[in-house]
Amino acid sequence: MWCREIFVTLYAKLQNDNQTYHVPVLLKESVDGLAIGKGGVYIDVTFGGGGHSRDMLSRMDADARLFSFDQDADAERNAEVTREDGTRLAGDSRWTFVRSNFRYLKNWMRYYGVDGVDGILADLGVSSHHFDDESRGFSFRFDAPLDMRMNKRGGKTAADIVNEYDESRLADVIYLYGELKQSRKIAASIVRARAEKPIVTTQDLLDATRRCFPREREKKDVTRLFQALRIEVNHEMDALREMLLAAGELLKPGGRLAVITYHSLEDRMVKNVMKTGNIEGRREQDFFGRSTAPYNLVSGKPIVPMEEEQIANPRSRSAKLRIAEKR
Repeated sequence: MWCREIFVTLYAKLQNDNQTYHVPVLLKESVDGLAIGKGGVYIDVTFGGGGHSRDMLSRMDADARLFSFDQDADAERNAEVTREDGTRLAGDSRWTFVRSNFRYLKNWMRYYGVDGVDGILADLGVSSHHFDDESRGFSFRFDAPLDMRMNKRGGKTAADIVNEYDESRLADVIYLYGELKQSRKIAASIVRARAEKPIVTTQDLLDATRRCFPREREKKDVTRLFQALRIEVNHEMDALREMLLAAGELLKPGGRLAVITYHSLEDRMVKNVMKTGNIEGRREQDFFGRSTAPYNLVSGKPIVPMEEEQIANPRSRSAKLRIAEKR
């Protein structure tokens, strides 16, 4: 019991230690999994609050390099934050922030003259900050503009999607990315509601779809609806596909890929790439019948957070960490 209390206390401190933007999930396990060596080149494709990047830098020597990607302007400001121990990312000559979607990973590495890396870490999904920021529309806990863009510089918002997509296309998005069987019913309800007035806030969307969800599953199903719209807004599955394929080209032999997922769509894609080298999970062999998969799995089963972390950080409860090493 005392171990759990200490763990929860430490996590509470972490949340208050200038890291309220985002508490990193599976921090030690994921960075340990990269097996960081001296003088290597590493990438954190999901900077967020900077927790993973800071831990990675703390294990690197003076000749190492770390590139951290994030498309959100709010995340970039975290580089300027000074921690209690005096550490600060901005100004560290080993570190480069790239304000971009990680789908452009390969292009940016070419720009920086990097043709091979030793480790790539990805903590997928949405940061704590996005869920807690009332103005962003990621959570149905707040009545907010229905936005959901991780990059606020452009692109369609969730409001654009629910008001502009036809009923069939809406149903497809909700079914594919929310895995909701009643997707057609939900889409029809949205179309009826927007005929009376535009759906512009999270509350408008809840009002339009509330009757589509059984009371005993309402919270879970609404979460999936919001997930579906968020994935569509940010093109998350396309971006993940491109990043995973680029990672396979960039990693050196012996280099490691560590990915934390939060829902089955992400996890399935990551698992397929790590096991077979392709998105579909299609096993391929050479002329002699040997597997052509580019990775060896470091752990046979996905790593999940300890119970103590799940209690202290509810976001971690659905997290799975998979680690693979380039052959």
